[in-house]
Amino acid sequence: MDDVSVGTGLSFRDATGADVDRLVALIQSAYRGEASRAGWTTEADLLDGQRTDPEGVRAVINSPAGRMIIAERGGLIVACCQLEHRGDAAYFGMFAVDPGQQGGGLGRTVLEQAERIAVESWAVGTMQLTVITARDDLIGWYQRRGYRRTGELSPFPYGDERFGIPRRDDLQFELLIKSLS
Repeated sequence: MDDVSVGTGLSFRDATGADVDRLVALIQSAYRGEASRAGWTTEADLLDGQRTDPEGVRAVINSPAGRMIIAERGGLIVACCQLEHRGDAAYFGMFAVDPGQQGGGLGRTVLEQAERIAVESWAVGTMQLTVITARDDLIGWYQRRGYRRTGELSPFPYGDERFGIPRRDDLQFELLIKSLS
């Protein structure tokens, strides 16, 4: 993808290997530790440890079925997301917005751009994502953007510290979907 600019001085591009360390730091800051509490997407009360690692980000960047989209403003990475082509659907994941810039519409802009890219790149009719079911605020945010709960649950990967160290024993994911056509 070539750099795509939208209003508000925001531009989008595909991530490269040179972006891995900055992306890991952004994703970690949006979800874990005290820094994440500056925004509303924190998982600090649910999970300790890492949210992702360089290998996980690199795998997304290098995947032939996917891509990592970066949003930049003033030369700084302010948000990112993963898109993966899955048949007639796209999967949206590894979504992170700088905690200091949350709450002002940046996340909505990134999500809308990701949906547009998925349709233009793969002609998919559906976007899928998973959310920890304990994240009622986040599920509500996606619902306000047209996503619906499916009731399809998958277990949290307990024991695999690459995804964090759970602070409770009832974590699971729910699949949310949105029609893009």
